[in-house]
This record gives sequence, structure tokens and C-alpha cells, in this order.
Amino acid sequence: MVVPENRAKPKGNQVKISFLFAWQPLQDSTKNILLHTAGGPGYATINAGDSLKYNADYFAYGGVVLFDQRGTKNTQPCLDCEGINEATREAYRKNVSSDSLKMIAITKCREKFIKNGIDLSAYNEVESAADIADLRKVLNIDSMILLGISYSGGLMLNVARNHPKGIKALLLNSPLPSYVNYEEHALFNHNEALEQLFNNVAADTVLNTKFPHLKSRFQNYFIKISGKRFVIKYYDTEQKDSIDVEYGKNELLDAVFFIMNNRWVSTVPQTIDDLVTGKHQVHITKVLNSKFRGDNGISYGMRLSLYCSGQIAHSDPLLVKKQDEILPWLAQYPFNSPTHQTCNCWKVKPVANYIKEPVYSTIPTLVSQGALDIWTRPHYSQTIKRTMPNAQAITVLDRTHVAGFGNGILNQFMANPYQKVVSSTKNVVVE
Repeated sequence: MVVPENRAKPKGNQVKISFLFAWQPLQDSTKNILLHTAGGPGYATINAGDSLKYNADYFAYGGVVLFDQRGTKNTQPCLDCEGINEATREAYRKNVSSDSLKMIAITKCREKFIKNGIDLSAYNEVESAADIADLRKVLNIDSMILLGISYSGGLMLNVARNHPKGIKALLLNSPLPSYVNYEEHALFNHNEALEQLFNNVAADTVLNTKFPHLKSRFQNYFIKISGKRFVIKYYDTEQKDSIDVEYGKNELLDAVFFIMNNRWVSTVPQTIDDLVTGKHQVHITKVLNSKFRGDNGISYGMRLSLYCSGQIAHSDPLLVKKQDEILPWLAQYPFNSPTHQTCNCWKVKPVANYIKEPVYSTIPTLVSQGALDIWTRPHYSQTIKRTMPNAQAITVLDRTHVAGFGNGILNQFMANPYQKVVSSTKNVVVE
């Protein structure tokens, strides 16, 4: 699909957006189409298309559209930035802060895009929501269900706000509403998830015996090591040599937060116990592996444009900093890659002010949050429900980010989006 880069300048640059539209032979290609786009922001969606033929769940309710947001891989232009990951690796090799090296890479990336005439401010939620609305028209879809995950949950809310025609329902899996100022409470989100974890451990006789006083030990330890540096011998596969790498509080917190996901969250108590007793090596090696060898697949320029215009531009640096005073065990933890510093370098215009206002809509909506999610907390569900009377929320007690819905509840909702869903298991709470 070809659309204007900036709809205020329809005769200007154009953007080519990739999508995959699939349906089974007996399904109607105009009704009950599920459109999914990835979160991040910055991840591509369509690369998952190879798995469609193996996943019948995709087609349970109708056809499927996998939609790549503007600026991600498979779109033209793609706002990939070179040198970001290399800056991180080089900083660890030289045992210096990565901030200045990343800023050099970000500056070069921006200069390249500006030289090519790209309007970086046009890669925002308003334009992306309009892209989805245009795609519905192009494909002659009468009724569409929007599935958003994490950041793209906020995008789907903006589609419902700006382009409600033809939208049958919203499925929001661990959404981040675009109208919250995430930066101002991100560390509180992390801490709240930890509190839930510590409460779970304390309530479990076996775990509480194995890991007594886990909360106080964690907090006291991470306050004590603030500013302290440790050294580990690490094998750098690119250099084909072992190097001495310094690490500190932030990397140790990474060891905890990296595994607070649905696959590994059960191992977090043991990991914390190891760290506070000085058993760092295995856990720090895993953290360094992710930094040295990992490629997260994010189109970093797109992430900067979206996040800087929609979040950083509207957040108060003083309130962001205030979290360090209240939560000293998490103080100065870099909870996100775009920062006020990088956004000052990227220089995009703030998104329209109305994006920071709650979405008022009667479209039926099902919201799912994980009780152990460090990123998007269950209280976001209440924020969404307050101005969307046909919204329902479930909290999955043993899940983290991307909590999911479960086939039972999802089937209920899709059969009758206006009827209250009922949970048949203790680990799913309906609100």
C-alpha cells in the first residue's frame, strides 16, 4: 500500500507499507478480519507470516491481516539505524559509558535520513492509525477486529478514536495506552511487578522457606551496590579473545528483569538469591551475551520517531528523576532505550496534543494484563475502561508481559463482545 509520508503534504514523499492478507476458502474476505501489528515500537509483523499455515488459531474468527507499520522492516523507507548495537559492544570492550557512542551513531543515522529527504516527524501514531484506516478501505473490509500488543495496543486505541468506522472490536494484549506518560512511572511499574513476585514467594511455604526475606534482601543489596563496579572475564566472539568487562547495578538488574517473562519468571527468586549472595557469573554472562550477540530486530529510527514524539516530548524530566528518590534500589536504572537525551538529538515534533487524552469509545474491547508484567501494569486496564464503557479486562495472575487471553475467554468475547466474559480458572481474574 502506498500512502503519503505526511498527509498534511499529500503531494510530498510517499511511503510503501507491506501487509499480508490471508483467509481460508470458505471465509468471507470482507467481514470479521483480524488485523494484527507488532509492538515495540519498532518491530515488524509480517515476518511471522510463514507460521500462518501452521497456526489455525489465526483463522478461528475470519481472515487475517499482518500489518507492518511505517518505518519498520519490509516498508520503504525502513528506518533502521546502523551502529547502535555496535556502540553498546564497544563501550563494554573499553569499559566506558555507552551514552556518547550511541549518540554518535544516532546523529549519523538522523543525518542520513534527513539527507534522503525523510520527514522523521511523520512516523507517529496519528499517521500509523490513518494507514490502518486506509488499508481497511483498500481491501474493502466491512468489519475489522484490531489486535494490538504492548505499544501497538495504544495504536489500536488511536484507530478507534480517529477512524472508528468498520471497527468491530479491539483485542488489547498488555497494552500501553498512548495517553499515559510512561516515563514518569516506569520504575514504579517495575517495582510493582517485583512486589507481586515477592508477595507470591512469601505466600508459598516452600518458596518462603527457600528464599526468606527476599524482598528486603533484594532492596538492601541493590541500595548497597549503587555506584559499585565488578569485573568479569568474558569471551568476545567477535574479537575471539577473553576480555575484562566491568558491570554494576544496572547489569545485575538486567539479569532480573530480562527473565521476568512468561518463560522464565519462575526462576526469578533463585536468580535474585544468587545475585544478593554474590553469585553473579552465570547471570551476568547471559546479560552480556544478549548485549554482545543479540539483534532485537527493532528498526531503531522508527522507534525513536514514535517514542520521542508520543512519550518523551510529553513527559516531565523532573518527575522521571523523582522515581530515583522513592525507589533507591532501582535508582538510575535505564528502563528504556529512547531518553530525553537521545530525543533531543533526534529532533522530531511532538505528536498532536489530543493523543495524550483518554480515548472515548463504545467499541467492545477486551484487555489482558499480566500481574507480573514489569512494563504494562494491570492499572492500565482501569485507565482504558474508565472512558470505554464496553471494555472488559482480565488479569492473568501468573503471567508477565503479553499475558494473552486464553481460548476460553477469547471465544466468549468473540461470540458476543457485549456480554461479560467469565473465567473458569483461578489464575484469570475478570474485571
